[in-house]
Amino acid sequence: MINRILNFYKKQFWTAERYARHIGVSIGEDCSIATHYFGSEPYLIKIGNHVQITSGVKFFTHGGGWVFRDKHPLMDTFGKIEVGNNVYIGNNSFILPGVTIGNDVIVGAGSVVTKSVSSGMIVAGNPAKVIGSVSSLEKKLIPFNTKTKKMNKFDKKKYLLNMQEDKFIKK
Repeated sequence: MINRILNFYKKQFWTAERYARHIGVSIGEDCSIATHYFGSEPYLIKIGNHVQITSGVKFFTHGGGWVFRDKHPLMDTFGKIEVGNNVYIGNNSFILPGVTIGNDVIVGAGSVVTKSVSSGMIVAGNPAKVIGSVSSLEKKLIPFNTKTKKMNKFDKKKYLLNMQEDKFIKK
């Protein structure tokens, strides 16, 4: 009972990155972690450097064995998950067992990543599919770079509200 209370406390009050490291997730440098869901085998997850994992992302290192347990009572299968360097994983995405995400990858919000992703790709959807390359997205976004990243929120608001309409992304 004490362990459950301590774990609840850690999950609620520690940063997501601190909690992940505590439960066994291997995390590189300069990461931004906003999820606390690393499944029941977090020690099977390896995250590279400069990775942003946003809110609601869930990692699954096992699954499916339940339906075979009448025939195979001890059935369990696992897959390690590896996330490369310079990766962005959008809100509420699911990363399934055995998936390797390469370097310089963007995973769109709400994606269900069922297969490994090659370096330099953008994937999205359910199941996640390649929708483009990071390099082509960079070329498209450069004309819309507002250079506001280091501004405080008040200066940023003023700048954006006074910006010309053609400088905003339109779809």
